[in-house]
Amino acid sequence: MDCPLCSPPAGTHSEIVIREDGRCRVIRVADPAYPGFCRVIWSTHVAEMTDLTADDRRHLMDVVLATEQALRVLMQPDKVNLASFGNMVPHLHWHVIPRFRDDRHFPEPTWGAPQREGVAHAAPADAALAQAIDAALTRR
Repeated sequence: MDCPLCSPPAGTHSEIVIREDGRCRVIRVADPAYPGFCRVIWSTHVAEMTDLTADDRRHLMDVVLATEQALRVLMQPDKVNLASFGNMVPHLHWHVIPRFRDDRHFPEPTWGAPQREGVAHAAPADAALAQAIDAALTRR
């Protein structure tokens, strides 16, 4: 199976692993227009949430929500978009995208037509983001 989320192509640096726990990993997506954009990727190749056990679903959603909380604390966005598509890559993953009123697409989705040039907001340091995710998970 050739899945870019199971094994990213060699030599690519499009993702930085922020946090990994054996069941899932949080990566920072290299997107200059959306510097806080993260993906939470399930470690085994499954396509849908209902492919997971109830315990695994809870764990994954806890990590997704902790990532959202960490980004809210560190970046103070106007909104955070959460989405799980898997149309292009049928491997369970969630997009966690901090949004700002002055970003390129707001209020439209990030894959839509740009609304303006947009302002790039500073991304949190990887270590600070990992620490904030862990802190949010501890509070759950």
